[in-house]
Amino acid sequence: MASESETETPTPAAEADANAWPDTASAAALADEPGSERILNQDEIDSLLGFDLSEEEGGERTGIRAIINSALVSYERLPMLEIVFDRLVRLMTTSLRNFTSDNVEVSLDNISSIRFGDYLNSIPLPAILSVFRAEELNNYGLLTVDSNLIYSIVDVLLGGRRGTAAMRIEGRPYTTIERVLVQRMVEVVLADAREAFEPLTPVTFTLDRLETNPRFAAIARPANAAILVKLRIDMEDRGGRIELLLPYATLEPIRKMLLQQFMGEKFGRDNIWEGHLATELWTTQMDVRAVLDEQQVGLRQVLELKVGDTLMLNATPDSLIELRAGTIPLTRGRMGRRNAHIAVRVEAPLTPSARQAVQRSS
Repeated sequence: MASESETETPTPAAEADANAWPDTASAAALADEPGSERILNQDEIDSLLGFDLSEEEGGERTGIRAIINSALVSYERLPMLEIVFDRLVRLMTTSLRNFTSDNVEVSLDNISSIRFGDYLNSIPLPAILSVFRAEELNNYGLLTVDSNLIYSIVDVLLGGRRGTAAMRIEGRPYTTIERVLVQRMVEVVLADAREAFEPLTPVTFTLDRLETNPRFAAIARPANAAILVKLRIDMEDRGGRIELLLPYATLEPIRKMLLQQFMGEKFGRDNIWEGHLATELWTTQMDVRAVLDEQQVGLRQVLELKVGDTLMLNATPDSLIELRAGTIPLTRGRMGRRNAHIAVRVEAPLTPSARQAVQRSS
């Protein structure tokens, strides 16, 4: 009896273990339930948002950033832009050489699509932002001249020595002389841009104002997409960068022209085919019917017709006869005789508007 009581009496340690098992089981059950919440770690959050510090700058976007950036239209869908900007580079090389009387080399760094707000936040200050207006397109664009090019242009135009870097004084606003000289250079660039677009469509670029604060150079909403063209200007040991930004809203009126694969391409029209079609239409045979009268007769009366029956027409020798091509009415005329043939003399024009006017008057 004593042994049985000893085996049936649980020890304090056994009771503690028994009490711990239900808590563990309930915790496992809660973890397996579909409604339970799980905390994401930092790597999973970065993967969800599309921020990966290990990927390169030009890597593919994933997660939410891929959804946000998917609204940007790639400039590669506008093939004619590369031709226009390549022509702009060649024109600027010549015009800036004449402007500075120095050996100037202009190169196209890259063309990319960017949101307008992101571009304003990425502008390295200090810089001069030139807001210009595209007259025929009824919208604006932005031309940014960086600090290195500003001081280089001032140094070149005012006779600075070669072989020495342009002096830069940070932390002060640009003087009137510097702004005037940069404005003259911007006007030269805008004139070249007008000439670059000329073979495609006439566009006049007019300088509106110069700004040094990006907040005052807002020409579009921050979320709007734009095309950014980065140009590098080298004057021997001096130089800098010009950035030309055109919102897609500015290019929308000439979008069909920018979609061309080559200059002068016609969309939906082929002059050779149109000429061939016009030639063939003149030699096309067409059946024309002269309708004297139309009547509605019952089916029973038609079935009872016999050889020798006469149908009376509601027409007189002076009644107008309708000429038709199939079921389409062409014009009206009067019936007569010419030699041994029955003829119809046309009394109304063939154009639809004139024909309707004659019908209303009759």
